Parts: sequence; structure tokens; C-alpha cells
Amino acid sequence: MRRLVGLRMMETSGEFQHTKIQFADQKQEFNKRPSKIGRRSLSRSISQSSTDSYSSAASYTDSSDDETSPRDKQQKNSKGNGDFCIKNIKQADFGRREIEIAEQEMPALMALRKRAQGEKPLAGAKVVGCTHITAQTAVLMETLSALGAQCRWAACNIYSTQNEVAAALAEGGFSVFAWKGESEDDFWWCIDRCVNVEGWQPNMILDDGGDLTHWIYKKYPNMFKKIKGIVEESVTGVHRLYQLSKAGKLCVPAMNVNDSVTKQKFDNLYCCRESILDGLKRTTDVMFGGKQVVVCGYGEVGKGCCAALKAMGSIVYVTEIDPICALQACMDGFRLVKLNEVIRQVDIVITCTGNKNVVVREYLDRMKNGCIVCNMGHSNTEIDVTSLRTPELTWERVRSQVDHVIWPDGKRIVLLAEGRLLNLSCSTVPTFVLSITATTQALALIELYNAPEGRYKQDVYLLPKKM
Repeated sequence: MRRLVGLRMMETSGEFQHTKIQFADQKQEFNKRPSKIGRRSLSRSISQSSTDSYSSAASYTDSSDDETSPRDKQQKNSKGNGDFCIKNIKQADFGRREIEIAEQEMPALMALRKRAQGEKPLAGAKVVGCTHITAQTAVLMETLSALGAQCRWAACNIYSTQNEVAAALAEGGFSVFAWKGESEDDFWWCIDRCVNVEGWQPNMILDDGGDLTHWIYKKYPNMFKKIKGIVEESVTGVHRLYQLSKAGKLCVPAMNVNDSVTKQKFDNLYCCRESILDGLKRTTDVMFGGKQVVVCGYGEVGKGCCAALKAMGSIVYVTEIDPICALQACMDGFRLVKLNEVIRQVDIVITCTGNKNVVVREYLDRMKNGCIVCNMGHSNTEIDVTSLRTPELTWERVRSQVDHVIWPDGKRIVLLAEGRLLNLSCSTVPTFVLSITATTQALALIELYNAPEGRYKQDVYLLPKKM
């Protein structure tokens, strides 16, 4: 027993040999094919919301098991169809079992499929999607197909795709372009392959983060003439839609799913309440009892994180700029602070704001040795990770999605998922809650696709509460 404890202490004190990470020095444009080495390297985001989480822990395969890029492979499913690009089509049976398990925990979506597949409310709809490609998303895609839609899909980040699920979808005839561990160049290439295809014009967009909408707006603006509407799930993507609307550049109606009651009040709150602990445990094995934690932001995500940590015995501080949310934090028994007041003493820092540069280099420099830093917001810009990629700091990869960033004096912080979305990066999320969100997305697509001309103008709308 003593020997085991001693080994554990050696491991946590950094005496074991670790592998240093090589970072790509230059960003590459979508149309420049990088070398195989360049594709495998860790790459930086060129978008506020793309590339923001690592693989779900439910994925049984690792992106490093085959160094050949999927873009360099000739792939076909059992029916001879090759209109997809994934990691390994041979994993399809494995992925099918994942999808069948997810179906059991997604009763709302299955009920919608059963109720509406006879009338085919999405007949003629050509949906191009950009979301996390997981077993839960697969149930949504197969539901849309059962309701009459044709689908083409890419991942909304570089690391959250479950490869076996993507294989099952490709085997089932879906045009899926995604794999775990995409490079930045791959990310945009996959989106382009979904959109730019001869003889197929999308008329609906289902987006998570706004990157698909951004790409079409930037590269193929004429496509908006035939697109009936956009359905956007994340707060980051919604902000981008509101910016377009304010500037008078939003060409089609858009549905804000993030702020719909059936998404925000369930997914943002309850999903994060359960998955925050899972993500932290799987990556760091941290004990929460007695730990001092600061949660930046007390929206629905922050509320869920704080409730879970408080229940585990953590001492929780909250930073919040909105006076109503700040008052709610006080009424819930949390101490309101400014980040610079507690940054030297806390053990864990969690961002939940959807903003950018919440935790800047100044705060990172002042953190105590061993402080855990992570993000629960969609955007990967809340923690200024770019400022840590400097010659005087050393990066050590200690396990999947766990980096030690070491200062010259030996101080180190534990950075999870390179500042990307923690729960989808390092663990899984509750399927049942995603059933509610996915059903809301499907209803929003049905509403926009079937709405009579003139019901919705070129603006951002909330899904009617009755629906």
C-alpha cells in the first residue's frame, strides 16, 4: 500500500517522464492541403466557436490508431456508396449499438418520429447540419430522415466526433464528413464537402456554433436564395446571428433554439450539473470535498456547475456581471467575488460565460501551483490559451486532454481540453436531456420549413412556447 501511495505521489509531482506537445506554428487556409504530419498536429482555432471540444469518452477508438488521414482514403459502405469521409467504416456495427442504446434514453425524439413519420413534414427538406456527431445526434439525424429530410452533416468541432457512430451513419446512407481529431484545415474541408456538392442544394441549416452559417455566408452567399431558415442551438451561434441581424445581413429567418425553454432550462442546467463532475473526475481524479472553486458566470450552465460542486462539498465562489444572475447566486448561497480577489487561492477555475478572454494571462500567471483550469462554455475563447503558447512556458501532455503548463519557476497549472468544452471533450453528457434539445431542434426545422411565406421575416425568433 505504501509503495502504491509513493508511486501516486511521484506521478502527481511530475517525476514521471511526460511527452511534450508539438504545436502547429502556422494556420493553414482551407484550400491548402497540409502534410500528414501537419494534419496530425494540434491546431489552433480560427473561429470563435469551432474546434472547441475533444472526443467524447464514449468513443472507443483513438484518432492516433491510424495515422492515415481519412481524406487520403478511398471509402465505400457495403452498398457501394462513397459520399462520406470518416475514420473507419468497419466500426459501423459498433456504432449501431451505440445508437440503439441512445434511442432508449431519447423518448421525446422517438415519440416525434413515431407520430410524424406518416405525414412526412420534412418531405423535400435538404438539411445541411454542423453539430457534435455523437450517438444522440445520430438519433436526431435518423429522425429527420424518417420525417422526409435528406441530410448532409459535418462536426461543429474538431474533437467531439464518435468515430464508430459516424461509421454507422455512413453505412446507413448518410453523407457524413467528420472524424475525431480533425485538423483545422480538415474542419473547414468537411464543412465545404457538405455544402459544395454538385446537384444538391440545401434549403435548411441546422447549426451549433454558427460556423456552417458563417462558411456559407462567406463562400456561397447565393445559396441563401433557396434556404428557408436556420436553426441554431448554441449561445455562441445565436450571438453571431443577432450580430448579422443587427447589421442587416441576415438573409433568412433563424430560430434561436438555445433560448427556447425546452433547451435552456434543461440542457444548459441539468446536463451541465451532471457532466461537470464526470469531466473533472475522468481527467484529474480530483476530490471535490473542501476544494475552493470559482465558477465564472451564473447563467443556466453556471447554475448547474455550482449546484453539483456545492453538493460534493466544494467551497464555491461565483463571478457574474449580470445583476440579476448575481443576486440569484447570492440567494443560492454562493459568495460573489471578482476573479482577481480569489485567483491566488482557488483550486479549480471553471468558465461558463460564453464570452471571450474571461481568464487572461495575468490571472493564469497568478494561479497557485496545481490549479485546474477548464471551460464549460461553447466557445473556446473564454480562457486565453493562446497567451500560454510562448517559449518560456513548457507544455506536458500527461493524459488524453490533460496538459500541464509549466512556468520557469516550476509552477504548473492543469489545463483541460485546451480550454475547449469540458463535458463533450473529456466525458459524456446525459442522453435523456439531449432528447429534449434534439426534439426542439427537429420541431424548429419543421416549423421554419412549413411556415407560410411572410410568417417569419429575416430575423431571429424563439420557438413558440406552445410548440
